[in-house]
Amino acid sequence: MNGPVLLSRYAENMLWLARYMERIENLARLIDVNETFVRLRTVMNGWQCILDINTDSDTYFLRHEKINGREVLSFYVLDRDNPNSIISMALAARENARALRPIIPTEMWTHLNVFTNFVRDLTLADIAINHVSSLCARIKEGCQTHAGIMEGTLFRDQAWLFHQIGKHIERGDQITRLIDIKYQALLPEPAMTGSEIDASQWTAVLRSAAGYHAFRRLFPNDLTPASVVGFLLKSHGFPRSLATSLRQAHHAVHLLRSDYGFRDASEGLEHVENLRNLVTGVPTEEIILAGLHEFLDGVQDGLASTYNAIARTFWPFD
Repeated sequence: MNGPVLLSRYAENMLWLARYMERIENLARLIDVNETFVRLRTVMNGWQCILDINTDSDTYFLRHEKINGREVLSFYVLDRDNPNSIISMALAARENARALRPIIPTEMWTHLNVFTNFVRDLTLADIAINHVSSLCARIKEGCQTHAGIMEGTLFRDQAWLFHQIGKHIERGDQITRLIDIKYQALLPEPAMTGSEIDASQWTAVLRSAAGYHAFRRLFPNDLTPASVVGFLLKSHGFPRSLATSLRQAHHAVHLLRSDYGFRDASEGLEHVENLRNLVTGVPTEEIILAGLHEFLDGVQDGLASTYNAIARTFWPFD
């Protein structure tokens, strides 16, 4: 492959467009699943888990005295002062897309405008408990439509590769946060292990990652913490697993170096290779016994280092 070198600001915009859209979809799915299981009383501290996964507890409690489902929903859907809210991320995604107008298809730009206008017009009435599921479904559908338009229309050049890097770094980060927080919060008392509540809790984890049906295809009769964690970390067939995200990110960075001659991409490639070796080199049971939290912290640090290496290489003056 040959062609003009992508401007560094376009590379950064493309990576962050992908990250924001991935993050919005993940958050909408997490809210949807959490609201359902909280309403059915099959998970505990569900709204707190969402704050913990996004490391937003301190910010939330600056404005609210206690955790309340409606206030958490407002914080994550409507609050423009919360950079991790759906409205804030949708606006940020559109601003990145605006900067990319010379290189993205009209279909992508048009859909992002329609999606952002929909999110911008949401009100408190739209986040009423009886509307949450349909609202989250529409938000997820908007993100998935964006992914489909991008897949079918975006030219396969350097811009595409930066989009892939952003998407898969974000997926890897999100899945490790989900596992880390949910594993600690959902581990039952010994007497509850194997109970109906225990099974419901781990089902919530899988549904939060859009992995329940894929997991059941592989493990029809084995719903345990170790099997769920192993699947979400190591499955090469599940598109949102950590292993798959690292493989796809590695492939994109490798193509930047091999097909476009960006030798400086070697630093980012090395970080991804180290993470892949870390994930594949240790059995799940040993990871859990040695300390799952510490392992996942190491992975998150590695993902941050990968992003920083990419940023230093391709947009070093920001």
